[in-house]
Amino acid sequence: MSDLVSLSATALRAAVLQGEVSVREIVEAHLSRIAALDPRLHAYLGVDEAGARQRADALDAARRRREPAGPLFGVPVALKDNLCVRGWETTCGSRILEGFRPPYDATAVARLREAGAVFLGRTNLDEFAMGSSTENSAFGPTRNPWDLSRAPGGSSGGSAAAVAARLAAIALGSDTGGSIRQPAALCGVVGVKPTYGRVSRYGLVAFGSSLDQIGPLARTVEDAAVALSVLAGSDPHDSTSVADPVPDYAEALARGVEGLRFGLAREYLPPDLDPEVRGALERCVARLRAEGASVEEISLPHTPHAIPTYYLVATSEASSNLARYDGVKYGPREGGDRDLRTMYAATRGRGFGPEVKRRIFLGTFALSSGYVEAYYGRALRVRSLLRRDFDEAFRGVDLVLGPTSPFPAFRLGEKVDDPFQMYLCDVFTVTANLVGLPAVSVPAGFTSDRHAAPGLPIGLQVIGPPLAEAGCLRAAAAIERTCGVRGRAPALAPAG
Repeated sequence: MSDLVSLSATALRAAVLQGEVSVREIVEAHLSRIAALDPRLHAYLGVDEAGARQRADALDAARRRREPAGPLFGVPVALKDNLCVRGWETTCGSRILEGFRPPYDATAVARLREAGAVFLGRTNLDEFAMGSSTENSAFGPTRNPWDLSRAPGGSSGGSAAAVAARLAAIALGSDTGGSIRQPAALCGVVGVKPTYGRVSRYGLVAFGSSLDQIGPLARTVEDAAVALSVLAGSDPHDSTSVADPVPDYAEALARGVEGLRFGLAREYLPPDLDPEVRGALERCVARLRAEGASVEEISLPHTPHAIPTYYLVATSEASSNLARYDGVKYGPREGGDRDLRTMYAATRGRGFGPEVKRRIFLGTFALSSGYVEAYYGRALRVRSLLRRDFDEAFRGVDLVLGPTSPFPAFRLGEKVDDPFQMYLCDVFTVTANLVGLPAVSVPAGFTSDRHAAPGLPIGLQVIGPPLAEAGCLRAAAAIERTCGVRGRAPALAPAG
C-alpha cells in the first residue's frame, strides 16, 4: 500500500487485519517520515526505533498465529514526555529530570499497549506541561507543521504537531488548562479532554492534580473515539478514577446532531475574537442548524474570572507537586555536598526553566501563611461559581459550543516574553478543567486569503456535562463531516 502515513488509525488496523500490509511496513513508513521531517519540526524528544521495530515484528507474529487483535492493533502512537514508560527517559521537557527512567508504565500507556499500539517515541512539551506554545521546553521549541515560523500551541505541542505532520497516527497528551485542545486547534487535529477521572492519571507526572487529564490527539474523530474507549475506565492505582462503565464512543458518531441543543456562550464571543475564528464558528452554527440541531445563546457569567482562578489553583498545586524535585531522588544534582540548602537551590535553580520558576513562586505565595485564604481560598470559591454556571446552562442545553483558541497559530517568540498574553491563549479552555467537564476540539476551517497568515487551522470546542464524552464526540463528528476539512495535510518537504 502507498502512503501509509496518511491513513487513519482505524484504516491502518483494518489494512493489517485484511493482510494488505504488515505492522512492520507501517512502522517503517512512519520512522522514515520522522527521520525526514522531524529535524525541522522537533515534535519528538526521542524516537525508539529499535523498540518500535521489535514490537511490530511481535505483532506481525501474533497476527500469523491468528491471536485476537486489539482495537489499536498495529497503530503507531506517540507519547507526551510526561507519561511514564518503563525504561524510557521521561524528562517532562525539563533539565531537572534528565536521565530519569521510570520502572513502570502509566496506566494509559499500559492500556494502549494491551490494545496493540506501537510506541514510536516521546513528544516535546512545555516544561512540566506549563505553557501554551511548547517554547518553554528545555530542549527547544516545536514548530507548527502548517507554518514553521509559528507555534504549535502547548503544552502538548509535540503530540499535536506529530499527528498533524503524519509522524504518528495517534498521540497522547495531557490537559491541565487546555493543553490538548489548544494545540489540537492550532495544528488542525482532534483533541479530547475527558471528564476528570474518566482516564486514570497513574503514571502522569503531576502538574495540577485536581486539573490534569490524559487524552488522545488524532486526525479523525473516529480515531479519537476509539482511543478514548481504550484509555477510559477505573483504575485501582488512581483513587480519583471513575468507576462508571465505558461506552463504545465510536458507536455514537453516526447518529448526527438532529435534536441536540447547543448553547453558544456570549462570553466566548468577545469583541476582539479573531474574525476568522468568529467566521468559522458562525459557519459551523449554520451547518449544525441545517442538520437539525438547535443553537441558542446562553451566558456563563463568571467566565471573566476563569483565567485568574485557574492560575491560582494550578500554580498552587504545581508548587506542592514540584517540591519533590530537589536533586535527592530525581535527575542531576548540582551544588556539591557542602550543605542541603545550597544543593537544593543550585539544583532547582539550574534544573527549572523561567516559566516553571514563575509558577512555583506564584503558587508558593498563594499558599503562604497570611495569604492562603485571600488567594487560594477565594479561587476555590470562584471555582464553585464556575461550576454552577455550567450546571445552570446544562439545564437548558445538551452541549456548549465555542472557539477553542481566540486566534490561530501565532509566531514563535511573539508571546513568550509576555506571560499575561500567553496565559490568555487558554481563555476558552481553562474552565472545563476547573469544573472537570469533558471537551473536544475539532478542526472547523482554515484562515482565508484575507488573513495575515492564510491556511492556518481553526478549531472549535464542544463542552459537555460530566461523562458526556459520547455526546461531545457525536457533535464533533458532525462538525468534521460538514466543515469539509478532514484529510487536508500540511505541505512539508524533507529536511535538506
